[in-house]
Amino acid sequence: MTDPLHTELLELAKEAARRAGELLRDGRPADLAVAATKSSPIDVVTEMDIAAEKLITGLISEHRPDDGFLGEEGASSEGSSGIRWVIDPLDGTVNYLYGLPTWAVSIAAEQDGETVVGVVEIPMRGETYHAVRGGGAWGSGAREGERALSCRAAAPLEQALVSTGFNYVTEVRAHQADVAQRLIPLLRDIRRSGSAAVDLCDVAAGRLDGYYERGLHPWDLAAGDLIAREAGALTGGRPGERPARDLTVAATPGVFEPLQRLLEEFGAWHD
Repeated sequence: MTDPLHTELLELAKEAARRAGELLRDGRPADLAVAATKSSPIDVVTEMDIAAEKLITGLISEHRPDDGFLGEEGASSEGSSGIRWVIDPLDGTVNYLYGLPTWAVSIAAEQDGETVVGVVEIPMRGETYHAVRGGGAWGSGAREGERALSCRAAAPLEQALVSTGFNYVTEVRAHQADVAQRLIPLLRDIRRSGSAAVDLCDVAAGRLDGYYERGLHPWDLAAGDLIAREAGALTGGRPGERPARDLTVAATPGVFEPLQRLLEEFGAWHD
């Protein structure tokens, strides 16, 4: 039986993600411009990232004023309830800036440091993904009702379709390209969507056999990692470690370990 608190957190996360997704989809100005940059001149923030985060934190605070926040665009508070919300209001900002459809709203709730609820809203697909720890992963779309998610059946690594992402720091990107060049002959193919949250949900939904990336922040992966795990995928970082800034890996059980070993061999976690 689902914890009533977790059910409350899930419903609040779904409502916040839905509203933020509508704001981003319907309120995108035709002359959308870069509002700021972060790690490099190509790591951008738009006015809509900021507006979506304010909407999410404002809505959650109305219902749960004692909770804490960690948000990509600056929301940060400890709270006193034991619950912290980890928020990426717009994962895939460069895609959004250019009018590409692969972007998402990602909201996770942690209880005493462990992720217990995750919601990813992908407005341009009309899809919502969610999970509660121990309760499985679920997805819904505009043309179908809610369905339980399950990652793909085990496949040999050479038949695996794997996604990745690239950092915005030039030196790191160059190293990541070298790793991908070494890896691609050993796989069916590699994809690059531009949104970690979307990639993790695509692993959960059986659209990808695996995903890896270096340099993710907690808000990039908190919700998607839970959704992938609850759909039966394995997730981690370097061998024996949890997903981390050094490396995040998510894959079907048959692909996870060989992919992780190759990434370690190729030094995917460092320059």
